Amino acid sequence: MHYDIKITGGTILDGSGDAGYIGEVGIKDGKVVALGDAPGKASKNIDATGKYVTPGFVDIHTHYDAQIMWDKMLSISPWHGVTTVVMGNCGFGIAPTRPEHRLLIAETLENVEGMSVEALKAGLGEDWGFESFPEYLDAIEQGGTAINVGVLLGHTALRMYVMGEDSTEREATSSEIGEMQQLVSEAIEAGAIGFATSKARTHVGYRGKPVPSRLAGVGELKALTGVLGEAQKGMIQATIGKGMSFQEFADITENTGRRISWTALLTGFQGTASYKDQLRKSEELIATGHDVVPQVTCRPLNFEFNFRAPFVFESARIFQEVSEADYEGRKAIYASTTFRDKFRQLLAKPGNSLGAGFAQAMVSNCQSDSSVNERMLCDIAEEQSKDIVDTALDLSLANQLQVRFRVAVANSNEDEVQELLDHPSTVLGLSDAGAHASQLCDACFSTHLLGHWVRDKGTIPIERAIRMLTSRPAEVFGITDRGTLETGKPADVVVFDLANVGASPLERVYDLPAGQDRLISKAKGISSVIVNGVLLREDNIDQIDLAKDQLPGRLLRNGAAT
Repeated sequence: MHYDIKITGGTILDGSGDAGYIGEVGIKDGKVVALGDAPGKASKNIDATGKYVTPGFVDIHTHYDAQIMWDKMLSISPWHGVTTVVMGNCGFGIAPTRPEHRLLIAETLENVEGMSVEALKAGLGEDWGFESFPEYLDAIEQGGTAINVGVLLGHTALRMYVMGEDSTEREATSSEIGEMQQLVSEAIEAGAIGFATSKARTHVGYRGKPVPSRLAGVGELKALTGVLGEAQKGMIQATIGKGMSFQEFADITENTGRRISWTALLTGFQGTASYKDQLRKSEELIATGHDVVPQVTCRPLNFEFNFRAPFVFESARIFQEVSEADYEGRKAIYASTTFRDKFRQLLAKPGNSLGAGFAQAMVSNCQSDSSVNERMLCDIAEEQSKDIVDTALDLSLANQLQVRFRVAVANSNEDEVQELLDHPSTVLGLSDAGAHASQLCDACFSTHLLGHWVRDKGTIPIERAIRMLTSRPAEVFGITDRGTLETGKPADVVVFDLANVGASPLERVYDLPAGQDRLISKAKGISSVIVNGVLLREDNIDQIDLAKDQLPGRLLRNGAAT
């Protein structure tokens, strides 16, 4: 046979968790047609000697819902070997959205997911080109993508579509719930891979209001997820909070028979039960037959925030007035002695992990005085004979609230993180790729897992790490045609060098629409990335012209390419 691509000399790990073997991979017409032995010539030969050949990585927790409209590469995910992503997590998306609600949705995404309204406006334009969820899926498919995409229907956009601004104020009426049920059914029929919602108190939307999904009653949640049960299609992604926790997980899985994957099981996260308690409750549900899968992450959760958008503090009651205020109003609040005293009291509360984290905060970028960059806030405060609250807010006010501080929010203890990564019932997720773009960058989780946990620490066997990155997340989210290397399956393949693989330190770039900034991490050791039989990247260089070439990514309707 003459192949389009032939990979030789590498150690093949098929994603199952089984031991690897040295062999060849033959790819033709977008599929793997030979595995182990591939006799014949090829148009493109890839020598993988000394490297691993694996399925493309699957990232189940991204927020590329808006970015996909202007960035067909979905950078930076494929840089790090990711060939399939799932969007719409935590109930946040941009469809369905009525034209009159577009600004409100953009302001919600800005507040809760750290997306710039300026970038959203410039990237999406005045006419988004869709209103309903099925139209949104069609727009993705027609516009094309470099990698594969699955989409969850988001509860926040759904509520806003049906209830308007009332969606942030009250529970839905029975008729409104009925209308939402019809839209859920329509979305699942069109190809949504599931339904996503959030009850997290950290999810604060426009003007300091809770995001719409947080106002949903238990009856509404059961009614909407019940549509999936009736269709026997799709899974449920939920961000945990009051009204959507372990009891609700039990009730919903019993009523629907559908899987729930919840976010996020983290160590040392402020205001939550201990990770051990949450893990125990999940284990109890699983032991009694409930299909519940907690999502974990392999990276420490570090935020680079400024006080213009103080995401890490917005769930605190004293920051309610900040969330409701405009720019000038926020500056006046931060200058207030009364507010500063309340802030000090908040940070000093016993057991407040965020207070402990802020005590160890770093100044990551100060425009007016670069000498304080990459220094601990507490050391700067001592030099200035101030406490950290006055130091942080004085620096911020002197720099138009643009000074950035780096705070460890969760997952700092690697022994505890190891326990979560090793647990057989968890799934690797929470990259948040596409969200909090100026505040964090965990889209590099895959190369971090391989470089840090597999090679450097040696605590995760390579075979299990590849399963964690491929077949396991695909199984959990009902993605049926990705995650393993098998003859006859789509050829999503990654070739990497374990000796060199990793993620570079974060750097800030200004490449979003309207010149807005984001953090990126470059990949190391990723030799080749193949999507549906097309060589997408080689040695960290894009191999296709997004403007001219046919894009190889596929929309995964109901978890598979049609």
